[in-house]
Amino acid sequence: MVSDSSDTNLTIKELAQKVRDAAYQLALTDIQQRNQALRSAAKALRAAEAEILAVNTDEVAQADVSAAFKDRMTLNHDRLRAMAKGLEDIAELPDPLGKELASWDRPNGLHFKRVSVPLGVVGMIYESRPNVGADAVGICIKSGNGIVLRGGSETHLTSMAIHKAMQQGMIDAGLNPDSIAMPPDSNRQHVMDMLHAVGMIDVIIPRGGYSLIKFVQQEARVPVLAHAAGLCHTYIHEKADFEKARKVLVNAKMRRTGICGATETLLIDQAIAKELLPILVSDLQSLGCRFVGNQAACQIATEIKPAADKDFATEWLDSVLSVAVIKDINAAIHHIVKYGSSHTEAILSEDKQAVRYFMDSVPSAVVMCNASTQFCDGGEFGFGAEIGIATGKLHARGPVGIEQLTSYRYEVYGNGQVRS
Repeated sequence: MVSDSSDTNLTIKELAQKVRDAAYQLALTDIQQRNQALRSAAKALRAAEAEILAVNTDEVAQADVSAAFKDRMTLNHDRLRAMAKGLEDIAELPDPLGKELASWDRPNGLHFKRVSVPLGVVGMIYESRPNVGADAVGICIKSGNGIVLRGGSETHLTSMAIHKAMQQGMIDAGLNPDSIAMPPDSNRQHVMDMLHAVGMIDVIIPRGGYSLIKFVQQEARVPVLAHAAGLCHTYIHEKADFEKARKVLVNAKMRRTGICGATETLLIDQAIAKELLPILVSDLQSLGCRFVGNQAACQIATEIKPAADKDFATEWLDSVLSVAVIKDINAAIHHIVKYGSSHTEAILSEDKQAVRYFMDSVPSAVVMCNASTQFCDGGEFGFGAEIGIATGKLHARGPVGIEQLTSYRYEVYGNGQVRS
């Protein structure tokens, strides 16, 4: 039977304390036990597919939200199987715990080691995508961390069904399921209580829209690992391969418009814009994309409507693309620095010197060359999955996987030394 770690009588701090106690036990397990828990959780997810999808179908049908938001909410057979496969992929990764990160000796004979350890308890606050909960739990199991989950209200019941399956996986592997917890309802007060759970929760990771993440960053008393927005740019340099650029841009924008790695702004050099931009607009328009752009872009393609300055600072998460025809690579970099969110940028160019200059100049967590920005994903990076994307400059940057959810301790070995 699944442990009732979502007891309605528990406050968030009491719930987090149960998680902390269980996480202490989890951190002491060997890698075989944690891997078995991941495989068992994957099996439990597959076994619960009918229940999870039925609940999700009802929630999606009842939600009064945009089509893009509904897509983020929706689970189906393939997405659920991908969730389970993601857990199995994490199980195949090396153990991130107990790794000797560095070692050295001092003249007095003391031997020092820096060794990887879990962070402790992660608080995960996410909005519409229920698969985020499974990914987050999988990464936390592997890295020996406990987790308190708070999913979006629109998919609360779906998230609870996934949580139940993940706990069952822990039980089947002989581990304490209390290291995975979720409040029993979608009361917004739970979010504030998690943000203030100093000493109970070690780090908060928000995943959702701009307003959620800014709220968390402003209100949290617990350290936050987050990105403020996924305002990603694709820059097409004058030395780009046109066919390559067409293929990459369609994927970067339209594969899934509602994810944080989707391209929101196209920057294109004026030297090639008259020839290439109408073709790019035609490619994307045939897939339902709409456009806003600067004056130079509007003059080249009548399908592009005039953009306000705020449009270039907007994370659309929809079939809308901001377009700017710019002078050169320096103008592209300036635009990204001014409007970007330090998430992911891509340059499409066959000029190696230009690529190197762009990568060295753009201050983002991830910079790509001749590839879709939608590759900014933990699974695509070989991390198995991710718990979020970090755009800050402390502790972790880019996709947050198992290694990014570890800290370290120092071990000091002596032979009777005393300090003078």
